[in-house]
Amino acid sequence: MRLRALAPAKVNLGLFVGPGRSDGRHELVTLFESLSLCDELELQIRQSPPDRVQCTEVPGDSNLAASALAELRARGWAGPPVTIRITKRIPVAAGLAGGSADAAATLRLASELAPGRPEEVEAVAAALGADVPAQLAPGLAIGTGAGETVERLEPLAPHAFVVVPLAAELSTPAVYREADRLALPRHHTELAALLARLQEAARPGARLPAQLMTNDLEPAAVSLCPAVGEALHQVRETGAHTAMVSGSGPTVLGIWWGEDAKTTAERAARSLQPDYPRALVAVPVDANVGVPEVV
Repeated sequence: MRLRALAPAKVNLGLFVGPGRSDGRHELVTLFESLSLCDELELQIRQSPPDRVQCTEVPGDSNLAASALAELRARGWAGPPVTIRITKRIPVAAGLAGGSADAAATLRLASELAPGRPEEVEAVAAALGADVPAQLAPGLAIGTGAGETVERLEPLAPHAFVVVPLAAELSTPAVYREADRLALPRHHTELAALLARLQEAARPGARLPAQLMTNDLEPAAVSLCPAVGEALHQVRETGAHTAMVSGSGPTVLGIWWGEDAKTTAERAARSLQPDYPRALVAVPVDANVGVPEVV
């Protein structure tokens, strides 16, 4: 038996960072959205243990999909031994949560093969990182806590993205350390006010106000990787309604709203490709894109 699942990339349409927590993470208020840029995972049953995860770009202990399987086993998941092969299309260490996407897709595949208790799967997702819980069901969601508390939402107004990966990598811990050094985190009361504004603004079919499309980690990413600042400038020059860093960077996003957003984004991507050959267009996707299927 073979199962296949897509693992959509994630962007933060808004990312507000609060104080550090005792577990080493930061309090967050964020609006997650899944994109049509996806990795592909294929699960195949093995004749004997151990489980294996095959991915040339992210091997070994750094692969969150392997960690997801191991954590499931530790919690008593009774599925047969499996091999999971990952075809990477999401750039690595780019602020698009590709590793978290793969981990979430692994949990969906495992649950399809041998269903376990949903609360156990959610606990594994939360243990793996702040981006994994929201990606268990791709789509639009508000994340709070360190991102592990998820409130799922209906789609916003039509919009499209130009995704501009850079020839650089930024580690998430390093960006958060730089954010702390720059004194960027907000107070708890400010986070609470921003959460209320985000919940009010992110109504079905609404266009998100530009004031809420802010990434508090952006100055830290630019500080560590000045090429990010130049990419932001060039994306703004294309006429994007919003240009921002994706997650902890270094990938930069241009966002267009409207029924013709994808067409406009495609023109912008072509204009950027002489300087940024990997620039591509993506659109939002919902949970249906991540449903496992038999192949």
